[in-house]
Order: sequence, then structure tokens, then C-alpha cells
Amino acid sequence: MRIHEYQAKELLRGFGVTVLRGKLATSPAEAEEAASELATPICAIKAQIHAGGRGKAGGVKLARSPDEARDHAEAMLGRVLVTAQTGPAGQQVRKLYVEEGCRIERELYVGMTVDRENGRVTVMASTEGGVEIEEVARLHPAKILRAVIDPLTGLQANQARALAFGLGLHGELVGRFVKLAAALYRAYAATDASLVEVNPLVVTADGELVALDAKLELDDNALHRHPDLAALRDPDEEQARELEAKEHDLSYVALDGDIACMVNGAGLAMGTMDMIQLAGGRPANFLDVGGGATEAKVAAAFKILLADPGVRAVLVNIFGGIMKCDVIAKGIVAAAQQVGLSIPLVVRLEGTNVELGKSLLAQSDLEIIPADDLADAARKAVAAAREPARAA
Repeated sequence: MRIHEYQAKELLRGFGVTVLRGKLATSPAEAEEAASELATPICAIKAQIHAGGRGKAGGVKLARSPDEARDHAEAMLGRVLVTAQTGPAGQQVRKLYVEEGCRIERELYVGMTVDRENGRVTVMASTEGGVEIEEVARLHPAKILRAVIDPLTGLQANQARALAFGLGLHGELVGRFVKLAAALYRAYAATDASLVEVNPLVVTADGELVALDAKLELDDNALHRHPDLAALRDPDEEQARELEAKEHDLSYVALDGDIACMVNGAGLAMGTMDMIQLAGGRPANFLDVGGGATEAKVAAAFKILLADPGVRAVLVNIFGGIMKCDVIAKGIVAAAQQVGLSIPLVVRLEGTNVELGKSLLAQSDLEIIPADDLADAARKAVAAAREPARAA
């Protein structure tokens, strides 16, 4: 789960990370009032959306007076920002963060997440602050410093010092970086985060280390332990189909392809997406209905898939173990009849009650394209998705 910059900064402040003063604004009048209360020579008006690259897209402006803050707010609120992380559809700006300015001498980067290769939290740091870290990794991989954290001992001071020296910090700044890195790790562990990122981390003219921006992503699977953090969710920033999927306890992630996938099991879902790509297609989503889904849950999942206007074909790939194939079949038939299926449907069923499931689908009035195995299903789904385009 992603949260806004202003929320991330408030959380990090509680763990000892230095952040600047700021106030949330949802109207031009509130932005003007916030700038007046901050009473600094310059302040930043920052669009609050769940995506990076806001500055390049015009989502961060400097104001030298309350009136100028109001003008920037009027121009930003309601605007759709399109960045490298939002995709072409962009995200609408509904909130602003008005933050005091500071004199910047250097911009650095520091973040931490789990390295999937070693299964441990890894701290990353770079002198290339203010730049998208993905670009730094692609163009200048040697400029990304890393420290792997042992879960039994946590982040060690010598590890943080080594990173500080690698960033070219000296004197008191080394100790301040060690404290900041330790605070970030405490925040990461205590909130069950999947990502903590400060970009840029700035060295000010006063010799302070300040988190000028902050990103905190929380593990959805751990939110039951953190009701206070779950309350920070902003439904306006989330894709409508993903919100609906959460209501039905479905694992769903929207993608930009045109072949919808409904699968049971995360590993099988990933394999299905890979096979679609291998066959020359693009998956429209990740959807795992789970091992114990009911007919109603399957029907809800199918409706969510069909609600995507970009979908040209649906691929159902079920390996029945705990999940029985006839339950899947009943859910598909019920949902398709309710919404009126008008696009190709490819189905591959194997496992428990497979013959009964196939019989139920055959007896329905749905035009189903059966598949013998996953590779066959992927090829047929890709061909079916292309057919409307050829007809048009």
C-alpha cells in the first residue's frame, strides 16, 4: 500500500528522521494560509499523488509569497499529472503539501527494500540524489552503494558509516547519516514496509541532513497488524478495480495489456503471464482467486476482469486442488450471464472435478475456446485478442 509524501514524512519524523515543516492543503485558500503560517522566504507547493517524477511534470513549484502559493495551488488542483510512474492516464491532483524551503548544498539518495536475490533488507545509497534511481541503476550502476542487513543484528553502525564515506560525507555529517540510516531502518521494520526511500536526501547549507522527499510503501499482507497505517489508505489514488478486488479478498493488480487472466495460485498466475508474453501477447492483470474461492468470489473476479475496457480476451487457467474446477465453472457462467460476455474466453481446466467443470461450461450458452495446456491456452488467447483488431 502506498501513502502520500506528507504521510510518509510524518511517520518518519516519529522515528527521528529530520523533515521540514509543512501543511496539507486541499484548496487555494488553504495553500495561501499554509504559506503564511510557515512564514519562510520561500516554500514549495507539492502535488500529492502516488507517483514519482512530479517535479518534471510540473507538480512541484516554488512560491515566494502566500499569493504566489495560492496561484500555484489554483493551477495544480484538479490537474492530471502524467509522469513516468503514472502511465499515460496520469493521476489527478486532489491534495497539496506546502513545505518550507531550505538552502540545498548537495542532493543524495538513500532507500531500503528487500533484495530478492538474497532475501534480506538492503540499504541503497547514491550521490545521484534527485534522479530516478532506476535511471541511475541503468546508466551508472557503480554509483549505487549497497549494504545487506542481517535480520538478527539489524543495520550496524559500521555499515552506515561505510555508506556515508562512499557518499563523500565528512565530519559531523557522517554521524548524522548513521543516525538517519538507523531511523529509516527502524521505520522500515516497525511499519512492515516493503520500501522506504528518501530522494533527495539533502545536505543543507547549515550542515543538516534533511529528507526533502519521502516514499513509504507498506506490505498489504501485514496491515492487519497496523490498523492505524491501514487508515492512511487514499482510495482516490487507487485503481477502482483494485479497490473492488480488495473488498472480495482477491489478489489483483491492473496492468496495461489486453488479455485478462484469472488463475488460482500466485505462482501459476505468474507463469500464465509469462506464457502470454512468450506467445506475443500482453497480460491485462494479475489475478489470483486463491485456493478456497467460492462461486460468488469467482463471479466477482470475472466481473472485475470484464470491467477493464482495454481487455480483448479472457484467459482462465485453473489447476484444481483445493479449488474445484466445477466451482470455477459455475462462477464463470454466473458472471458472464450477468454482464453479457462479448469478448473471447479461453479456458484451461485441470485437476479436481475437471470433467464436471468442463461439462458445466459446455452446457452453458457461452462461446468458450477450450485449451489442452497452458502453452495452448496462451497461444489461443493471444490469437483471440488480435482477432477484433483484424476485423476492425
